[in-house]
Amino acid sequence: MPECTPAEATAAQREGAFLLDVREYEEWMAGHVDGAVHVPMQQLPERLAEFPTDRRIVCICRSGNRSGQVTAWLLRQGYDAINMAGGMRQWHAEQLPFVNANGNPGVVL
Repeated sequence: MPECTPAEATAAQREGAFLLDVREYEEWMAGHVDGAVHVPMQQLPERLAEFPTDRRIVCICRSGNRSGQVTAWLLRQGYDAINMAGGMRQWHAEQLPFVNANGNPGVVL
């Protein structure tokens, strides 16, 4: 499965990639990458039409497990998807910026 680091995900976002955060609502509210789109994993099939077909999709979760499953599923659906290895835990460990629901510095649940 294709994977990228958080730094590579940041670069991909600058180049137009679609960042997809598949965590639960509480996790998203506590902290997420600014500009990412939140679609909980369970809602993916019903919201698939919202995803771009002409851009790479970088899948994000807390550790890389759920996003890895989503990446594999999106690839089977014909999307250009990649998993962000290590998830938000790794993003935080690399001291990259992320925000909570109020726009303040976020935390990883």
